[in-house]
Amino acid sequence: MQDTNIETRLHPADAELSRRIVVLEEHLLEKEKTVEALQDSEKRYRRLFESAKDGILILDAETGRVVDVNPFLMQLLGYSYHAVIGKYIWEIGVFKDIAASKEAFKVLQDNEYIRYEDLPLEAFDKRPIAVEFVSNVCLVDHRKVIQCNIRDITARNRAEAEHKRLIAAVEQVEDAIVMTDAKGIIQFVNSAFERTTGYSREEAVGQNPRILKSGQQDELFYSNLWDTISGGRTWAGRMVSKRKDGTLYTEESMVSPVRDASGQIVNYVSVKRDITEKLRLAAQSQQARKMEAVGLLAGGVAHDYNNMLGVILGYTELAMKKVEAAQPLYADLRHIFNAAKRSADITRELLAFARKETIAPVALDLNRSVESIVEMLRRLIREDIDLEWLPTVGPCPIMMDPIQVEQILMNLCLNARDAIPGVGQITIETGSAIFDEAYCADHAGFVPGKYALLAVSDSGDGMDKDTLGHIFDPFFTTKELGQGTGLGLSMVYGIVSQNNGFINVYSEQGKGTTFNIYLPSCSDKGVQSRMEKTAEIPSSCGETVLVVEDELSLLMIAKMMLEKMGYRVLIAGTPSEAIGLAEKHATEIQLLITDVVMPGMNGRDLAERLHSLYPNLKTLFASGYTANVIGHRGVLDEGVSFIQKPFSMKDLAVKVREALRDK
Repeated sequence: MQDTNIETRLHPADAELSRRIVVLEEHLLEKEKTVEALQDSEKRYRRLFESAKDGILILDAETGRVVDVNPFLMQLLGYSYHAVIGKYIWEIGVFKDIAASKEAFKVLQDNEYIRYEDLPLEAFDKRPIAVEFVSNVCLVDHRKVIQCNIRDITARNRAEAEHKRLIAAVEQVEDAIVMTDAKGIIQFVNSAFERTTGYSREEAVGQNPRILKSGQQDELFYSNLWDTISGGRTWAGRMVSKRKDGTLYTEESMVSPVRDASGQIVNYVSVKRDITEKLRLAAQSQQARKMEAVGLLAGGVAHDYNNMLGVILGYTELAMKKVEAAQPLYADLRHIFNAAKRSADITRELLAFARKETIAPVALDLNRSVESIVEMLRRLIREDIDLEWLPTVGPCPIMMDPIQVEQILMNLCLNARDAIPGVGQITIETGSAIFDEAYCADHAGFVPGKYALLAVSDSGDGMDKDTLGHIFDPFFTTKELGQGTGLGLSMVYGIVSQNNGFINVYSEQGKGTTFNIYLPSCSDKGVQSRMEKTAEIPSSCGETVLVVEDELSLLMIAKMMLEKMGYRVLIAGTPSEAIGLAEKHATEIQLLITDVVMPGMNGRDLAERLHSLYPNLKTLFASGYTANVIGHRGVLDEGVSFIQKPFSMKDLAVKVREALRDK
């Protein structure tokens, strides 16, 4: 039988050769597969190298020459491939901050790993670039190379800078800014929030905004707020919140939802403005406007009322002179006269409040003026109240009518006396103050300058906030019916305002009250300590007086008074009638007594008209208010003789003699 196995027919040496050939073929096939795998890997690497969004630079670790560079880096730097390949790294200007020379290149050679987080480079076209630079030393095909990965972080740096500017802006704004998550938990607050609320950032973050809850708003208020913002709408409104120390403040707030790219609400942002001071200044301004309006009304009423009181006082005084003091009728007339005088005092208080009372300011030392009436004030208050007088060191010169200083102190001390239920103390102090523009900007009605301070404090019951808001209103009083007119503090307010001053009142229930009055300081030159003493009723020397008054009743009573004093009297109801009488009796008239406000021609114009014809003619003005005709804001012009309506016979007699003596 024939053997078909070829190996059995081959020589043993040939069989070994055949086996080796098979092994070699398998080895070649494996190598071919390895080469193909390496080629595939090279292709993949090249694709990654070519498409990478980071710059890749391959350097020969021994020489520093560029072995390879990817397109992204060329595009980033603005160089062509052929302009870089084969060059030494220090020959490429863009890398001067990494390896400016062969010696500098040793840093890359000697360190297997280097990282620069923010390296500034400059592209071929001088465009600045910021990059993150990482270098690694490694072996490739038994060759030592340095692979440099360069990531462009210019946009990232720009975004970070923008973020920092945004944060800086948020930190600089005066409004408090709060950001919460979708559940309302605080994630961020700015510095203004810390200043406004007293809570630090660490204390606020992680808390709910209800830490500011004051109890001044009900639950429905907060429920409506949450329903609005959780529904995707912005809420805006005003609320009272509570600081960390427990004090309350009012804020205007706007709360807005913040959505992500899918439209879901992920945050809420609140912008809050503390308007407590703004509301306080607005209230001050509103109070000032209210006082001005009430003052105009009060002044108008007082002016008309004065004329009628003048008639009542005049006729009553003349009637009293015709009746013996022992007769019952005299006592009745005295009651009428006293009531009219008291009414005149009330009218004068109204005029003072309205700043229409005519005054004659002089330079005086506030300390001396207060000193001169302290004893009188002690007699006005009860024995169980101690009056302490604490003058400042040195003079306190002001420009003011001395009578007004007395009016201020009398009203404040009487008011303080009534506020003290038992044993207590009233303190009068003087001092000085300087207000700058910054202070006045935060205090409505204040004007920069130097001021003298007059302070009156008491240990009485004090006042609540509502009462404090009305204390200067005319006829406002907390006393029982018939115990006060409610005009004392109104008068103080008017006097201080008329003299360009300010009042600050501090009061707390159970802890007393302090009135701080600031009056403009003046030069202490020519300061006088007190008002001159009033002379006794002088007698007439037979002079002729021309009286001009458009109110007939007042005209007649003035005529009767002057004739009772012994003067020869001519009367005129209009300025034109007065001019006619003056022309007819040119050489006889020594004194003109004229009302200030009259129809057709005011008193000043009449006086100037007659004085131009008769230079030696003296003038005495009489009025309930001067209407800025012979002064400004009730302050008499220098050298003007004036008598305030209503007046008594004694007042008129003294003023007439003073006017006739004037040079």
